Amino acid sequence: MKIAVLPGDGIGKEVTTEAVKVLRAVLGQDAALELIEAPIGAAGIEAAGDPLPPATTEIARAADAILFGAAGVPGDETIPYAMRPGASLLRLRKELGLFANFRPAFLFPELVGASSLKPEIVEGLDLMILRELTGDIYFGEPRGIHTLPSGEREGYNTMRYSESEIERIAHVAFRTARQRRRKVCSVDKANVLETMQLWREVVTRVSREYPDVELTHLFVDAAAMMLMRAPKQFDVMVTGNIFGDILSDAAAMLTGSIGMLPSASLALDQKGLYEPVHGTAPDIAGRNLANPIASILSMGMMLRYSFNQPGNADRVERAVRKVLADGYRTGDIAQPGCKQVGTSEMGDAVAAAIASGA
Repeated sequence: MKIAVLPGDGIGKEVTTEAVKVLRAVLGQDAALELIEAPIGAAGIEAAGDPLPPATTEIARAADAILFGAAGVPGDETIPYAMRPGASLLRLRKELGLFANFRPAFLFPELVGASSLKPEIVEGLDLMILRELTGDIYFGEPRGIHTLPSGEREGYNTMRYSESEIERIAHVAFRTARQRRRKVCSVDKANVLETMQLWREVVTRVSREYPDVELTHLFVDAAAMMLMRAPKQFDVMVTGNIFGDILSDAAAMLTGSIGMLPSASLALDQKGLYEPVHGTAPDIAGRNLANPIASILSMGMMLRYSFNQPGNADRVERAVRKVLADGYRTGDIAQPGCKQVGTSEMGDAVAAAIASGA
């Protein structure tokens, strides 16, 4: 098992350390495990003058899987795009063809009280947001800021999808739904955007190859509303890059905290990058306050998808649940009567739960 470890910036370093700690606990000390750490984001600039150093890209390309922390710094958006620490992850996704982003939103029963929604709305929640990751407005050209003849500046980006890009993510959605509750909701904005009209047309066409899977469509604004109103109706939600980015972060509040949401980004050859959905959180970085559970669960997804170890992935999830049931909480999911702990203490508790056979 050759794993590229890219901690990145901010709390990325802290949460990734805990994920590796739990990984070692799951596999045991005698496992054939090779961890290769490399800089990315602001750490990449400091080490090699580039947020995505060529050496980091090659390490990631040669690995069986990639464990990523977070990248970005305050004021990122004011830096030229090629040198933005936060853009390093987008560049890596494109370089490795990581087009299918799995973002599960499930609620541990122990955290029903931590959600901002009523218990009856979120209890039993288990949905998968599948986000296309290498197309759309984040990568479309032309893009930029220019000055009009009047002297006023204008910013522009291009939303763009090809049929083949839509087809491949649609196939992933339907195949994923076949392993779950056989329901796909495709999210678009076909009433306004031609790109999304093509999206809906292609997803509908692909659905005919999966007659055993129910397909529905929602405009993105209606989907956002229904996520808050009746989220348990959804099984697999498939959508484009920008809409998926927004909806998956909104879904974080269904589960109690963005610190609870893992993700997997897969290429056609099943190479995977695994990362918590949250960002670098510079306000709490280095203070042992971050919630490492999203990173730990991302590592569990790595065992499931890249290394075909569903048993060990289940062990990780059971250990997290036991720790939550025992009352351990980081600050973002703290509840009255629970034991509030720091980043490293939470990692220790999950590792100990695995060692005890949770």
